[in-house]
Amino acid sequence: MIGVYDYTVILTYLSLLSAGSGIFVCLSGTGHPFMGIFFLLFCGLCDAFDGKVAQTKKNRTDTERKYGIQIDSLSDIVAFGVLPACIGMAFIRVSPMMQSIIGPHCNRWYNNVTRVAVFGVLALYILTALIRLAYYNVTEEERQETEDGTRKYYLGLPVTSAAIVFPFISLLLYVIPTDVTLLYIFMVALLAVLFIVPFQLRKVGLKGILVFVGIGAVEFIIILILTLQHSV
Repeated sequence: MIGVYDYTVILTYLSLLSAGSGIFVCLSGTGHPFMGIFFLLFCGLCDAFDGKVAQTKKNRTDTERKYGIQIDSLSDIVAFGVLPACIGMAFIRVSPMMQSIIGPHCNRWYNNVTRVAVFGVLALYILTALIRLAYYNVTEEERQETEDGTRKYYLGLPVTSAAIVFPFISLLLYVIPTDVTLLYIFMVALLAVLFIVPFQLRKVGLKGILVFVGIGAVEFIIILILTLQHSV
């Protein structure tokens, strides 16, 4: 069979399966956006350690190494590009405020303009995430031809930041008694810009990764508890 199937890519494959499941749930018409958030957090957990796991195999061939770079970014565009946009669609579907703006009883012209603007932001987010990941792949291959080890800085905001930012915004729905959909859409637009703005961001080490994993775990537990309480 074509492809790589050893332990170095297992977490990447699991992340993609989680992202696909989250997308299906968000677009099903009945799934709450929080269900998509659960899958997004799992994607973030897998991504936090997939690189570390891959580095433990010292005898990787050049083909396996390049495959790992490509498959990681291909998975990331689904997990941290398409899935957050679909979660945004789910928020719009369940948001009373958004339905009052773009619902069937609103002015038709205003309705269409608002829909184009909102959906355009979500589509732009996916596009900029794709551009950033493609640029990263090219520059990473060029870097590895002349340098050893891992890079110390990112250029632009990593798309994986979506796994921290969007769950946090979702939690605000319970912290403040108001609709957070517009805030979610605003943060989608902001992250879309930060993905392609060329600023340097220091890459975190293992301690930093563990901190982010801890934050994600706390977000997961809080959202799970609040969702269960809300459903009772």
